[in-house]
Parts: sequence; C-alpha cells; structure tokens
Amino acid sequence: MSNKDTFFNYIVEGNTTKGEFIPVGSAMLDGETITDAHVKIPLKTMNRHGLIAGATGTGKTKSLQVLAENLSDKGVPVLLMDIKGDLSGLAQPSPGHVKIDERMEKIGLPFEAKAFPVEILTLSEQDGVRLRATISEFGPVLLSRILDLTETQSGIVSVIFQYCDDNKLPLLDLKDFKKILQYATQEGKAEFTEAYGRISTASTGAILRKIVELEQQGADLFFGETSFDVEDLLRVNDEGRGYINILRLTDIQDRPKLFSTFMLSLLAEIYSTFPEQGDSGRPELVLFIDEAHLIFKEASKALLNQIESIVKLIRSKGVGLYFVTQNPTDVPEEVLGQLGLKIQHALRAFTAKDRKAIKLTAQNYPDSDYYDTAEVLTSLGTGEALVSALDEKGRPTPLAATMMRAPMSRMDVLTDSELNNLLGGSKLVKKYNETVDRESAYEMLNKKIEAAEAEEAKEKAKKEQEALKKAEAKKKTTTTRRRSSTRMNPVVKVLTSATFIRSVFGILTKVMKK
Repeated sequence: MSNKDTFFNYIVEGNTTKGEFIPVGSAMLDGETITDAHVKIPLKTMNRHGLIAGATGTGKTKSLQVLAENLSDKGVPVLLMDIKGDLSGLAQPSPGHVKIDERMEKIGLPFEAKAFPVEILTLSEQDGVRLRATISEFGPVLLSRILDLTETQSGIVSVIFQYCDDNKLPLLDLKDFKKILQYATQEGKAEFTEAYGRISTASTGAILRKIVELEQQGADLFFGETSFDVEDLLRVNDEGRGYINILRLTDIQDRPKLFSTFMLSLLAEIYSTFPEQGDSGRPELVLFIDEAHLIFKEASKALLNQIESIVKLIRSKGVGLYFVTQNPTDVPEEVLGQLGLKIQHALRAFTAKDRKAIKLTAQNYPDSDYYDTAEVLTSLGTGEALVSALDEKGRPTPLAATMMRAPMSRMDVLTDSELNNLLGGSKLVKKYNETVDRESAYEMLNKKIEAAEAEEAKEKAKKEQEALKKAEAKKKTTTTRRRSSTRMNPVVKVLTSATFIRSVFGILTKVMKK
C-alpha cells in the first residue's frame, strides 16, 4: 500500500462519526489534495469551543462562513461578530466561480449556491436590531468587574444596588447609575450614612470616572431599554434552518471596552437563562467572535477570570464559543486550553519573534507522522488550514492539513438596497428599535431632590417669617415698655413738668439780675 493510500485510510478512519457532522474539506499530503479524504467535525462536539487563526488574507473569514452555513443548515442558530463588515453576504447565494468548481472537485464534495436566514444586529447607531441591556441586569458584581473597581469601590456599587432595590428605583441606564452615585454623597448623604454607613466621595468620584471612560466608548447606547432577549438568538425559520445573527461591529475596533462589556454581559445572560443541556447530540447556539483579541485587549485580571469561568461552564448549556484571530497567542492560555476545535491557517515568519511564535503554536497540535507542523504552518496556501477536532468521545482527530471547502453564500457584503430589504422584513427590528426611556432612578431621584428642596425652602421661609414676627413683636414690646416707664417715673414727671421748668427759669433770671 502506498504512503498516499495509508494516509487516506488514516484520515478517513480517524474522522469516522456515527452522528451528524460538518465536512470542512479534504486532507492534503505533500501539497496535494486527497479527494474524498474528508475532514469532519462531529456536530455533537461543536459546544466544545474552538479557534480559527491565521495571518491576514489566509482564509479565516471563509472558514468561519463555512461553519456558520453548515450549522444553519442543520438547524443550529449562530451568532457572528462581524468586525470587518464582510459577513452580511451570507444572506445571498454565491454567484459561483470556476475556481470554486475546481476546488470542490478536488475535495470531492458537491457545491450548491444558497442564501441563509440572516438577522443583522448592532450595538451602535448602525442599521440593524439594537442590542441593549439594563444596569440592573448586569448586577453589581459584573458591573464592578467591567469597570475594574477595587474591593472598596465594588462594595459601594453593591450598596448602591441594594439601596435601589430597597427603594424601588429602577437602574436602567448609565445616567441612572451616575445620579444615584452623586445622590449618595450629596443630597442623600445623611440617608445613606444612617442606613448603610458612610460612603467616601473619593471612591464615588473614582467610580464616576470609570463610567465616563465607558461612556466615551459608546456604552450609553448599549445600556437601556428595550433589553435584548437572548432567546431571540435561537430562532429557526420555517424550513428548520437556524438563523445566522450577524452583529455589525465595524465601528467598534477602537472601543475594546464596549466590545468586552457586551460580550461578557451576553455570555453571562446566556449562562444564567439557558437550561442545562448535558451531553446532547447538537449545540443549542454557536458564537463566532471575530478579531477576538479585542475582548482581551486592556482587560483586567478580574475580567479575564470571569471570561475564563464562563468559557469553562457555558458548554454545559449547549453553547459553543469560537475565537477568530490572527495568532493563537492573542487568546490567554487559560482560555486556549478549553478549545477543542482548532482551524489554523498559515502564519508568516518575518521576524525572529514570528518564528518563535510559530514553534509555540505548533506545540498546540497533536503529533503527526505525516507533517512537520511548524513547517506546514508557514507553507499553507490561501483557503488551506491545519485542522484538529474532537471526535464523539472527546478524543482529538488526526491532524490534517486541509483544503477547506468554499462557502455556499456570497463572499462579499450586501448592497445598501439588499440590506434595507433584509431589515425591512425583520421582526426583531420592530421589536427592539423603539427607544424607551421610562421613569427610572434618574427621574425619581430628581423628583425626590426637588421635593426635598421645595420642602426645605418652605421650611426656611416659614422660619424666616416666624423670626420676623418675633423681631417685630420684640420691637413693639420694647417701645411700649419705654413709654410706660416714662409715664410711671415721678422724677421724670417733675423734671419735665411746666411748673418745674418755669421755676428753674425764674431762679436763673434773678441770679442774672444780681
């Protein structure tokens, strides 16, 4: 048996699966595609998370597109983070191309151009279904971690939430939270001190500065109502195909804080609301996070720990997380160790640091008798990748340099008219895009402060009026007493009498004549 035949059997036997699977391409040996040596990913293990990595222009986005399409076809909903803005074409069928036909012929898989059910989501003012969450839904622990607060500051945040719960003050947006912070150290200082202890103005000032930093990245658009219900990510169309929810993030690359805030809140909400699924035959939802380094960029240790915990736990809810980035080192070691599927496109060695990174990356893959992994990593062409998945028993499948299959949908963006038509038919746009600003902590505290100020002004005016009355009464009493005293004094009466005066003047006249 030739080396090629041995390799074919090695790949086919290693990718045998009894359940549903996604064929991502065919294995390659010595730069040649081995037709029908299909590399498969069992659908059952798609909640074990994964990584799609590689240098710019090597085909990461197309691999993401292929996985999303096949998941949708199998009735599994998908959420894609579209940082570069080139995934909306999933809503339109591929126009086809001779090179696509050649590629699929080499792989040994049929090609069918098709469109997929797509929903466009947005965190900003771009067109799409608006994603929002309230401050209350975040809770004090998650909000403190996002703001990277100290233990003392986190304690103050917990007190703020408790006060709002006790006084039925809804915390919906950032202006609500800022208002209650100011109230705690100004107008409501005495109230807070009596019920919860003294709150430091230095600590509340530091928290406010953190909130302003978050606002500068556009978080004021994210916090508020109507809150997005994560159940709406699980929709399936009438044909039984899962919706591909595309979150447009083209204007968020310079706002990593907002991106990580959204991701953490989304994962926390999914984890808290989705039921335990156990070892089912398919995932409930699969998330692809493009440009994943933005989540970890400038993230605090507390935030990284939170992400790591959620990555470990969320798969029990039937949710798979797939990080898409240029280099595996963009993902922290603790998270990288949780990723079962790895699709590694080519890496480029331009510097000594690049070569060192490639050697480290090669060590993340199973050993192979057929490849020098570090060498293959630098020689892969566009649309080719090293693939290592987990089989149905959780064991790594054979490492295979793979000719990846072509997407069935358009590998380009929607036109403006196509996008408008898509949004015009969206039920979720109608549900979430109306801005709601009901009475919450901000308005209620303002009313409370105004009422207190009005009462204080009224009390002050009353006291001033009473003081004025007392002063006038005192003055009147003093004058009366003086008059009364003058009338009653006999000496004064004599001295001021006409007889006495005439007598005095008479004496003075006689003296002067002498």
